Amino acid sequence: MAVNLVNVENVSKVYGTRALLDGVSLGVSEGDRIGVVGRNGDGKTTLIRMLAKLEDADTGRVTHSGGLHVGVLTQHDSLDPGATVRHEVIRDMADHEWAGNAKIRDVLTGLFGGLDLPGFPQGLDTVIGPLSGGERRRIALAKLLIAEQDLIILDEPTNHLDVEGIAWLAKHLRERRSALVCVTHDRWFLDQVCTRMWDVQKGDVYEYEGGYSDYVFARAERERIAATEEVKRQNLVRKELAWLRRGAPARTSKPRFRVEAANELIADVPPPRDTSELMKFASTRLGKTVFDLKDVTVQAGPKLLLKHVTWQLGPGDRIGLVGVNGSGKTSLLRALADAAYSEGERQPAGGRVVVGKTVKLAYLSQEVSELDPALRVLQAVQQVRDRVDLGKGREMTAGQLCETFGFNKEKQWTPVGDLSGGERRRLQLLRLLMDEPNVLFLDEPTNDLDIETLTQLEDVLDGWPGSMVVISHDRFFIERTTDKVYALLGDATLRMLPRGIDEYLERRHRMEEAVAARTPVAPPAEKPGISSADARAAKKELQKIERQLDKISQNEKKLHDQIAANATDFGKVAELDADLRELATEREDLETRWLELADEA
Repeated sequence: MAVNLVNVENVSKVYGTRALLDGVSLGVSEGDRIGVVGRNGDGKTTLIRMLAKLEDADTGRVTHSGGLHVGVLTQHDSLDPGATVRHEVIRDMADHEWAGNAKIRDVLTGLFGGLDLPGFPQGLDTVIGPLSGGERRRIALAKLLIAEQDLIILDEPTNHLDVEGIAWLAKHLRERRSALVCVTHDRWFLDQVCTRMWDVQKGDVYEYEGGYSDYVFARAERERIAATEEVKRQNLVRKELAWLRRGAPARTSKPRFRVEAANELIADVPPPRDTSELMKFASTRLGKTVFDLKDVTVQAGPKLLLKHVTWQLGPGDRIGLVGVNGSGKTSLLRALADAAYSEGERQPAGGRVVVGKTVKLAYLSQEVSELDPALRVLQAVQQVRDRVDLGKGREMTAGQLCETFGFNKEKQWTPVGDLSGGERRRLQLLRLLMDEPNVLFLDEPTNDLDIETLTQLEDVLDGWPGSMVVISHDRFFIERTTDKVYALLGDATLRMLPRGIDEYLERRHRMEEAVAARTPVAPPAEKPGISSADARAAKKELQKIERQLDKISQNEKKLHDQIAANATDFGKVAELDADLRELATEREDLETRWLELADEA
C-alpha cells in the first residue's frame, strides 16, 4: 500500500472578497504523478504553495509525513545572483565526482544541451546575475532535479524549454521514483507524465484518474450528465475530445479511457476543421501568391541563420515551425513581416521575398505591445473594429469575441493597466483577429494562457480562413492547429518534416549522437559534383511533391468520408479501402523521394 506523503484537510484560502479554495481536502501518496489544471487566477499556484508549506491556509491544515524531502520549482527562483551555475547546481563536488554521476550528466545534457553548457558564456562558471529569466529557470530546475526528493512540486516547468527540452523532462520525470505535483498548460506533457489530474474550479478541486486525455473525457462526461455548464463550454470540451480520439497522434502508449463511451460522446461532433473548404476560401481572399522566398539568406548581426532558402507559403497553408533555440525561427518571421509591412522594400540579407498583393498580415510577437493603461478591455478591442468575420459565415461582435477569450462582461470593463501578463497577451491576440487579417504569424502564442483559453483559441482558429505560421514549444497546440511542420535544425536550412515533431526529435537525437561520438554531422549541402542547375531543378521538384502530398491528403479525406457514408455496403467499402491503400503507398514513395531531394537541394 502506498505511503501517504501529504494530507490537505478542509483547506480554505480567501483573497480580498474571493474564495480561491473553499473546504478542499486532498492527498498525495508515494508514486503519484498529479497534473493541476484550471483557469488562470483560480488558485492552482496557491494550492501547490500550500502543499509545499510555502503559504498558510486561512482554515484547515496541511500535514507532511515525517522526514519528507520536498523539492519546489516556483515561478520566481531564489538563486544567488552572485553565485556561479557550478556553485548553485553542483555545489562542492569535484569534477571527476559529478562527471561520473549518470544522473547529473543526464540533467545537464537534457536541460542545457551538454556538460559544458553551450550557450552560457563561461559554461558552468557563468555568474547567474546577468542571465535571462529563462536561463535562470533552467538552472533552478536542474538544481532541483539533481537533488534527491520524495516529492517534487513544479509550477509551469515547461516555460522557457524548447520541444526537445520538454520531451527530455517528460522522460526524466516518468523514470524518477519521486511523487510529482505539476501545474502546467502543456497538454502533451500532462499526458506523457501524469496519472491523476486535479481540476481547480471556482473554489473546488475535482479529481480525475489518468492523464490529460482521460481528464478531457471524464470532464465532458461529467458535464453532460450534470448539464449545468453553459453549452459553449460543453461543445468546446467535446470538440477537444474528438480531436484527441480522431485527429492527433497518440498522446499515451496505452489510452486508458473507455473507448466505446468516448466514441458515443463524440458521435455528432464534426472534425475540427474542413481543410479543403478553408483552402478554397483562403484562395479567394489571397489569390495564388502569399509569400515566395527565392534563394533567401537571413542573418542576425554576423550570424548566418538561413542560407539560400527557396520556399513558398501558399493560400490556406497552416505551418508549424520548430527548431533549436537560436536557429532563426523568429528571425525568419521578422524577415517575412518586414517585406510585407514595407510592401517589398525591406528585404533579407540575400535573395528576395515576394509578397502577394492581397496579403494582410497580423504578427503576434513574443513582446506584448503597450496599450493605454486607462483603456477598458472592450474599448481596446473596439478601437480596431466592432464586428469581425471569422469565415464560414461566422461573425462576432467585439464583446462576443472578448467572452470567447475569457473576458466576461465584468472583465471587459477592467482597465488594461490592471490586467495580468497572460490577460494582456490574450487581449493582444484578440485585437489582431479583430483586424480580419488573412495571414497570421504567431510567435509563442501559448505563453501565459491557461488550458481553457487555449482550447477556445484553437476553436477560433479552426474556422479561420487564411495562411498561418506558428512558432511554439507547445507540441499539442502545433499538432492541433497546423497541417504541416517545418524545422530549422541549426544547419541554415528549412526542412519539411512529413512525420512532424516525432521526426524532428529523431533527427535532433541523431545529430546529438553524432556530436557525442565526435563524428561530424554531414551538412545538407550539394552532393559532390551536383551543378547549380541540378540543385534548382531539385528545389522545383520538391515544391511539386509538396503540392502532390497536399492533394493526396485531400483525396484521403474524401475516401474516409465515402467509407463512412457507405459503411453498410461491404463491397463498396472494400473498393474504397483498396483506393486508400494505393494512396498510402503513393504518399510513402513521394515522402521518400522528398527526403532524397532535400539533401540535393
